[in-house]
Amino acid sequence: MTTSHVPGKIKLSILDIATITNNKSATETFKDSLDRVQLAEQLGYTRYWFAEHHNSENQVSTSPEIMIAYAGAHTKKIRIGAGGIMLPNHSPLKVVENFLTLESMYPKRIDLGIGRASGTDGLTALALRRSREAINSNDFPEQLNETLAFFSNNFPPDHPFSQIRPFPVKTDTPEIFMLGSSNGGVQFAIEKGLGFVFASYLSPQLAVPVLRAYKQNFKPSIFSSIPKSMMSVIVITAETNEEAQYLAGPLELFWAKLYANGTISTFPTLEEASNHKYSPAEEAARKQNKDRFVIGGINKVKVRLRELAEQAMIDEIVLLDFYPELSASLKGYRLLAHEFLQ
Repeated sequence: MTTSHVPGKIKLSILDIATITNNKSATETFKDSLDRVQLAEQLGYTRYWFAEHHNSENQVSTSPEIMIAYAGAHTKKIRIGAGGIMLPNHSPLKVVENFLTLESMYPKRIDLGIGRASGTDGLTALALRRSREAINSNDFPEQLNETLAFFSNNFPPDHPFSQIRPFPVKTDTPEIFMLGSSNGGVQFAIEKGLGFVFASYLSPQLAVPVLRAYKQNFKPSIFSSIPKSMMSVIVITAETNEEAQYLAGPLELFWAKLYANGTISTFPTLEEASNHKYSPAEEAARKQNKDRFVIGGINKVKVRLRELAEQAMIDEIVLLDFYPELSASLKGYRLLAHEFLQ
């Protein structure tokens, strides 16, 4: 059983939640995503993922499958995928058909990250699933089993779906990952032999022990013979600590309001964040949120990311994009690529 880990070259990837910044339109926001994924490919990033969120005023990432196709049409080699598909919102067969289609379009480039949550509020979840029974049932294990069985054409002969063949046929299976921010998702990844990504910004104290447990207990499967683990981290970096802290102002304010007031509003601008007077509750939330982010000049950030990789026994970090401006985002990715990918 492995108990220590010294990472070699750390791979970097990006998770895009298509946040609307500076009152841009959805069209402009999607174009920003395209600029990011094209630069990520040029710099040697491993993969670029799109999230699934619904009924969120500041995000337009409702359809990762469409965004994957959009990115794939304008890139040549970077892996593209979903981080993730919220399986409770979908039928397993349709998920498999969508990702076999994408894999046929962009062979050996497609990733499927699977989440157990709905990615939205309860009422919107009801609208997505069209059934109160589906909302109240805990059938994720069955959904996951169906998804994997459709991919592998491995239903038991007496299963009612055993005669269904997902199309297109003769297509490789995408790389499959479970997403998690607790002890729940990792158990599915371990037992089913899937990759695993932990969202450290949601549960920073659990990230290291859960990822280590995955690496130590992984059971090989037809989907993966070796453990493939990643940590998703919100990173804001620049040339100096002062510049990075300024760029992180909107991020800190957005999350402080979320945790202090339970509100999700439009993403603040740099000016709004600089001029904002924090309430006592917001200031308390801001301090409590410090461990959720890695903020600082590139020299500080590179040390912290290497520490996390070693502690969590991982070789790949997924950067969740929360920059307030496209230019800052692209600069940050260049700085990180210079330290890790060249």
